[in-house]
This record gives sequence, C-alpha cells and structure tokens, in this order.
Amino acid sequence: MSTTAPAGTGPATEKIAVITGAGRGLGRSTAEHLLARGTRVIGTYRSDEAAARSLVEAHGADRVEVLRLDTARTAEYPAFVDAVRAAAARFGRDRVDHLVNNAGTALHASFAETTEEQFDEVLAVHLRAPYFLTQAMLPVLADGGRVLNVSSGLAHFVVPGSSAYAVMKAGVEVMSRYQAVELGERRIRVNTVVPGAIATDFSGGMVRDDPGVNAAVAASIPLGRVGRPEDVGGAVALLLDDAFGWANGATVELTGGQRL
Repeated sequence: MSTTAPAGTGPATEKIAVITGAGRGLGRSTAEHLLARGTRVIGTYRSDEAAARSLVEAHGADRVEVLRLDTARTAEYPAFVDAVRAAAARFGRDRVDHLVNNAGTALHASFAETTEEQFDEVLAVHLRAPYFLTQAMLPVLADGGRVLNVSSGLAHFVVPGSSAYAVMKAGVEVMSRYQAVELGERRIRVNTVVPGAIATDFSGGMVRDDPGVNAAVAASIPLGRVGRPEDVGGAVALLLDDAFGWANGATVELTGGQRL
C-alpha cells in the first residue's frame, strides 16, 4: 500500500522535522507528507537501513537525511543530537523545528504472562525514549517548534494481550501534557496523536495481512475500513503546520471512530 502524499499540498518552507522510525509505516507516511509540504526530514531507523535509504533516493539528499538510532538506548542520544545538528547545518540551519516521536515495537502478552523483561523492553521504547530523547533534543529544537508524540487507541479501549504496551502509551499522553506546560516558555507546542488499527507492517502486519483481523477491526469502525498510513501521516503533517499553532497539550484521536 502506497504511503506517498500527493504533490503540491502546501507551500515550500525551510523547516526541518526529525522523525523516529521514518523508514516504514506511520513514520514513512509522515515523512512523505511533510516532504510534500516543503519540510526537510531527518529520519531515524534502527535496523532496516534499506527502507530508510529509499526515502533519500526518492526525495534527494538535499531534502532528506537518515540516521541510525536505537531509541531504547539512551546512551546513543548525545551522538545522535550531534548528528542532527550536523545534518541541520547541511540544510542551512542551526536548529530543527519538529520532533515526531514515532518509533515503536509491538508486544502481545496477557497481563498474567507478561514478564519483567518484556515490560522493561516496551517501557524503554515507548515511554523512556520519547521522554529522554525529547529532553536531549531541547538544545537543537527551535523556540516555537513542535513535538508530536504517538500514542495508541489501545490506551483508550481494551484489547486483551496489550496491557504493557497500553500502559506506556497512556503514559505518553500524560507526558505530553507536562511537556506542553513546561516547554511553553519557549513556545514549543507538544501534542499527541492516537492512531487506531492501521494497515502497516507493525505487529507483523497483522491488521494489514490477516483477512480475519482486518475484517474484525473494520467492523468496529463506523467508516467501514481499517486505517491506512496516510490517514495518520497526513494528519500529523497538518498538526505540525503553523495553522495548528494554537493546539497545545491536545490529544487527537485518529481512529476513524473505532469502538465508539
């Protein structure tokens, strides 16, 4: 399924967005939509370098830089921030304008069977990473910039086997509100998007590739289909736009009305 945004959807700008997990899925769609609106992108990948590099090949090294980062390893953050600063300088800037905390992994385990190791793994990726990566990025994030954190519909409705993941995503929403207040002095807006079930390769492509799961999820959505990457990527690009500058500390559900 294509995640490419339509061309010419906005005026060119010189803004720069850092997107974690930009090679695939929601991160890729967000990158495509921002690029179509004239924003340069610094994207990260953890293991799939080819997917990330294809973003550069599609849009050019003058518009896109990709950097390896394991968001679960906070020890990598100082070097990453230096690399972001260097990439921004190549784009003619000394700051970036947006940080999209998107990178994530899945966990399916019942509450009774979730291990401490599994809990710590999702904690590191889904809560500790956006907390401390945003903190580390503050020196290179422009005043008046935007932080966009990605939560999940699973923090709002219950699907058995998702408790640890959902706990972290609920924490992301609380974190975003605190960030919005405490970074307000620098006019940095912080918001959260809450995707529902989206047809990507996340969680082994379960929603996208399993017809039974796809049909069951679609039946829970008033619009009659599962979400597509562009449903989220396009919305994120809009939320980062100056026209949404009065949105701060907001939690925006992008679920198609799932489980209303």
